Amino acid sequence: MNRSRERLELNIEELQRLLERAKQGPLSEPDYQALKAAVETLGYLTQLLEDRKTTIERLRQILFGSSSEKTRTVLKTDRTQAHTAERQKPEKKTPGHGRNGAEAYRGAPKIAVKHPSLKSGDRCPQCNKGKVYESMQPGHLVHIVGQAPLAATIYELQKLRCNLCGEVFTADAPQVGPQKYDASSGSMIGLLKYGSGLPFNRLEGLQERLGIPLAASTQWEIVKDLAGAIAPAYQELITQAAQGEVVHNDDTAMKVLALMRHSPENREPAKDFDDAKPAPQRSGIFTSGIVSTRAGRKIALFFTGHKHAGENLSAVLKRRAQGLAPPIQMCDALARNLPKELEVIVANCLAHARRKFIDQVENFPEPCRYVLETLREVYHNDALAKQKPMSPEDRLAFHQAQSAPLMAQFEDWMNAQIAERKVEPNSGLGRAISYMTHHFHKLTLFLRVPGAPLDNNLCERALKKAILHRKNALFYKTENGARVGDLFMSLIHTCQLAGVSAFDYLTELQIHAAELSRNPEQWMPWNYRDTLGSRNSALAR
Repeated sequence: MNRSRERLELNIEELQRLLERAKQGPLSEPDYQALKAAVETLGYLTQLLEDRKTTIERLRQILFGSSSEKTRTVLKTDRTQAHTAERQKPEKKTPGHGRNGAEAYRGAPKIAVKHPSLKSGDRCPQCNKGKVYESMQPGHLVHIVGQAPLAATIYELQKLRCNLCGEVFTADAPQVGPQKYDASSGSMIGLLKYGSGLPFNRLEGLQERLGIPLAASTQWEIVKDLAGAIAPAYQELITQAAQGEVVHNDDTAMKVLALMRHSPENREPAKDFDDAKPAPQRSGIFTSGIVSTRAGRKIALFFTGHKHAGENLSAVLKRRAQGLAPPIQMCDALARNLPKELEVIVANCLAHARRKFIDQVENFPEPCRYVLETLREVYHNDALAKQKPMSPEDRLAFHQAQSAPLMAQFEDWMNAQIAERKVEPNSGLGRAISYMTHHFHKLTLFLRVPGAPLDNNLCERALKKAILHRKNALFYKTENGARVGDLFMSLIHTCQLAGVSAFDYLTELQIHAAELSRNPEQWMPWNYRDTLGSRNSALAR
């Protein structure tokens, strides 16, 4: 139902001309692709229409994209009421003009420019009485230049030959290292490919147009070698994530050509990343996202293959230290998201349950209005708890005082709708209420357990990394390519969650690869700067 299709604009006249050309002889490649897309779209729409759960509103969202799910947008609040509500809100600071100040350019080098004729303590040339002194803040001039993502420098080493003995004398090479590709080149390629979704072929074309060619095959060799060097950091991230207090997990569809070529009957059972039990044989391919939080620290992990999110989470939690309390697991209500044979405290995503009512707003406006406005108050309370901020225990007490009465009234309302036959159980609203009541205990875990989140949005945002790659590169070619992608996405998104430059982090991991392999726990995104500082201090002594 949620498969994405590339949108192709074709009108009736174009299709008729295409059919006429099909009668005359073999189709050209563009005509073939257009006809193929039209046939696939027709087949996809037929499948959607055959599914009785597909509403017209849902079909419109699938074809043209979903709109905002904010309550005021979904309920189409009257403009007069919205205007009155806006006037009652406290005034917000006027947004900026989109330009950035000098302090925003954290990665730019700073060059100090001295005054050409004055220094601190000199007599003022204007009044000739006072003395000038250096102000607290210097003036700033930001100069931005365009350059290729990967730059190159050619060193022409002078050669001198003796006219008598023929001996050749070559100038010494500068201290740039023996490798052709600097450590920063691998970091940049990895960041562009797996952090920004730029395919290798697209980067190859850009580099060629800028006069610094870099073949797609060369890019792959660079990131493959880099992945081998920094793999200890990825394995340590998995171990650290296993100790989390709250773990979010979900998955999204992915394509791996090497796995798609073989049927499940002929394929050898794949093993997970810690060589445990073979993964069950199935045809589906997924990228699982796992985000672990502990003491405010967030770790993102990605795993691509035939295994579901629950199976990948099981493999991660096998590294959990003995004696730790079971973690809180946040996911939607799909059974495949649950880890097998491992104890967790399961919380279900309130946003998923809310979305089922959003799909029914057109058919049942008033009941859905009550549901969405009630949940809006609950989310407002959670936003207040994050702003203050509160400890998990204080947040729990706050929700119990403010949100628990709302959810209790909401539960009574849902039970009354079914008991008093105010809604048909098989209708869209009835199914939405049934889902909510069936999972109500797990959906309201935040009212009973400190630190339990309301929804799985943290993992949904992490999976956008994999979705961005899928939209641009379409697929992975091999299982090894998928493993390399998982490694880079995990490190890059964890750096993003930690507020650390992923480019600097990947570069430092390469430079200190030997130390990383010995003590990977000292080279995590949140502490590698401290490790570098301690190392430099020791060298200075």
